[in-house]
Amino acid sequence: MQSVTTVVIGAGHSGLAASRLLAEQAIDHVVLERGEVATSWRTQRWDSLRLLTPNWMNQLPGLSYDGPDPDGFLTAPEVVELVSGYAALSPVLTGTTVTSVQPDGVGFRVATDGGAWSARTVVVAAGLTRGVVPPVASALPGGITSLHAIDYKRPDQLPEGGVLVVGASSSGVQIAEELQASGRPVTLATGEHVRLPRRYRDRDILGWMDTVGILGERWDEVDDLVRARSLPSLQLIGGDRTIDLNSLQDQGVRLAGRLGGIQGDVLQLAGSLPNVCTLADLKLNRLLATIDAFAGGTGERSEPTRVPDAPLTLDLRSGEIRSVVWATGIKPDLSWLDVPTYDASGRVKHDGGVSPWPGLYFLGLPVLRRRRSTYLAGAAADAIDIVAELRGHLARRATERWSVAQRSA
Repeated sequence: MQSVTTVVIGAGHSGLAASRLLAEQAIDHVVLERGEVATSWRTQRWDSLRLLTPNWMNQLPGLSYDGPDPDGFLTAPEVVELVSGYAALSPVLTGTTVTSVQPDGVGFRVATDGGAWSARTVVVAAGLTRGVVPPVASALPGGITSLHAIDYKRPDQLPEGGVLVVGASSSGVQIAEELQASGRPVTLATGEHVRLPRRYRDRDILGWMDTVGILGERWDEVDDLVRARSLPSLQLIGGDRTIDLNSLQDQGVRLAGRLGGIQGDVLQLAGSLPNVCTLADLKLNRLLATIDAFAGGTGERSEPTRVPDAPLTLDLRSGEIRSVVWATGIKPDLSWLDVPTYDASGRVKHDGGVSPWPGLYFLGLPVLRRRRSTYLAGAAADAIDIVAELRGHLARRATERWSVAQRSA
């Protein structure tokens, strides 16, 4: 068994940010990655995807953007290139799948398909990401193609004919637009969503949210942390244009309410579309008012969402819908984490990324320490805090061992 002070699990941008900071603190460590560096960006993104954050925001410890297009948006291959280059200075073992993490007398035993490691501390910056598909999906009749957004690559994966996209957050609206442009009629089942313009008052909306302090709001300042961590992703596209329910309707996408159930060959859709659109517009205008209060004056408001007379059912026997894309969220699969640190809902318990189990830490989870935690632009600040917590834990344990040794002397 090999020994190291810290095992970092996951060679995405969060794990690599932690690695860079651990190296600066002279804390010996290894980064274990089941696939290649930036695996999720290589395998779980569709071909046309661009990063939602502008280039100037994408900063990691020891890395900031200095290219010719600070207001541009990276493609998925460009993100892979950036993260892979950043990994060059880290002790990464790729092709190494972690099969269990268990406490032992020293800290943790980390078992992998290539042998075991003993570590005093563990930073979990990964988990095999899987698509969240609602139970109703199992009731789809045969002959309907069904796949999750993380498995979607391009329109020609799907058969000709109509597509139901379930979910109107970032992935759902982008995939719906691309499929509609391919000639496949799209119906978008729309639940709660966060509507934003791409630009406001001649500035990127995420730049405004950064400036007024929204993206930097700490987890211990958020009124309803559980809700904040479960909010849908922002309804944005990586580029200089706005994508929302109005622009999708202009392109021919049909809106419907949330998918509520399937009875035989009939999809049942909720009648809540007017309410969720009104709520999204209300939150949007509240955000823009906050920006106006900070900047002075008043910018141009977005047109309210146009709510159509949406269908309440779709009959799959008509052939109108040939495939379903589930843009219904993702979650990490941490089934290999054999540490008693789960709540009643099966979520890992942590306080700003610090587990109740001493020596165990997390990175990359929603609103981990700030609202920006899941963005590439949010990894640096979170990693700085987590490595500081880890270093403090090691120092306390060293003091305890010294005290025991002194008493035994």
